[in-house]
Amino acid sequence: MSNTAIRVEKLSKEYQVAGGNFRNDTLRDTIMDGLKSIFRRKENPHSFWALKDVTFEVERGQMVGIIGHNGAGKSTLLKILSRITQPTLGRAELFGRVGSLLEVGTGFHQELTGRENIYLNGAIIGLTRDQIRRKFDAIVDFAEVGEFIDTPVKHYSSGMYVRLAFAVSAHLKPEILLLDEVLSVGDIQFQRKCLAYTEELRKSDATILLVSHNMFAVKSMCSRVILLSEGKMKFDGPPSAAIQMYEEDSKVSPLSWARSSIGTDVSKWDIYLKEMDTFDENGNNVNLFNHGERMKVRLEFDVRRTVTNPNVLVSFIRSDNVACCNFNTVMDGITIPSGSNDFVIELLTPPLKLVSESYTIYVLVRDEKFERLYCAQAGKIFHVRHDLLNTHFGVFHEPGEWFMPNEGVDHQNNFSKEVRVHD
Repeated sequence: MSNTAIRVEKLSKEYQVAGGNFRNDTLRDTIMDGLKSIFRRKENPHSFWALKDVTFEVERGQMVGIIGHNGAGKSTLLKILSRITQPTLGRAELFGRVGSLLEVGTGFHQELTGRENIYLNGAIIGLTRDQIRRKFDAIVDFAEVGEFIDTPVKHYSSGMYVRLAFAVSAHLKPEILLLDEVLSVGDIQFQRKCLAYTEELRKSDATILLVSHNMFAVKSMCSRVILLSEGKMKFDGPPSAAIQMYEEDSKVSPLSWARSSIGTDVSKWDIYLKEMDTFDENGNNVNLFNHGERMKVRLEFDVRRTVTNPNVLVSFIRSDNVACCNFNTVMDGITIPSGSNDFVIELLTPPLKLVSESYTIYVLVRDEKFERLYCAQAGKIFHVRHDLLNTHFGVFHEPGEWFMPNEGVDHQNNFSKEVRVHD
């Protein structure tokens, strides 16, 4: 018997882009696209390869990480492996019962209850009703949704939804489990429980593919990592080498949404960010910072035409696309003279109290009134490290000052005097 669990050969996926939208290939989207075409002028679509000639094999019992920047093709790959999307070229073979947990909302029927969805998902992957019934209590206990199991899932919170979705996918004993950046929705206790159960599945010879932007999780959990870049497989090997290559690949690139405002040809932009570097306070060129450290961001701009009162904005965007903080020269009282000369500017941040995660630096240049846009680019990725604080604690953590009111004191009148919190 072959030890291969997943075989992917020259897998490619092409989308047709027209009017800024991807053409999907579900039946509903095909019908709707046909109806819309009756009422609109013919557009000139162009193709976009989300995946191109991807080839690899995964052996049974392996846990493999899939990493890459946004738009690299990670989610497209898992959707093809899950049979949600059909490939344009190539083929993918999976040898075993497949469970998948992609974006929240995939796999459950919104009008059905939690109980009904458990049976529906089990039937889809080929289990009998008796087999599902034997696992039912364990699924509900793991998901911690017993009180709501007969409530339609459309009324579930995102946390309840993902807990039940993971419990169903994992407890139905898949031989292959596909996970796409979904565990960050649950609370920290449930995330730990999921990771422990995932490890149990791996030890029982299950094969697991994990898509994640969390490099700490990928490095600790996976024995092998595949790096995708612009739809192509750039690296396949040890986690440390893949992660280093991923971070070195953090080149400055235009943000796609800006093209409609300032043009698709970046060579015609009035100003363009050529280089970006990050340093610690000692001047070392690094991209890993401990919680509470300061960062220096160095930006080098190519100015092609006169820019009036340029306002440089630097934003830190978390891997789950949460905008965490923003700095800009206008609000910070810095004036950059109008002109057509290239310039270099450096930002020294306050102590980084962001939670432990990976972040992408976005750089925009606007006018002083935040109205006109000159350029918008994504640059380097950096990491903030802390042993405890992660996304379940929010965006940042700043210590407060805590006081216990004295007994016998009028608490209402003295609260504002005795309890103070840092700004």
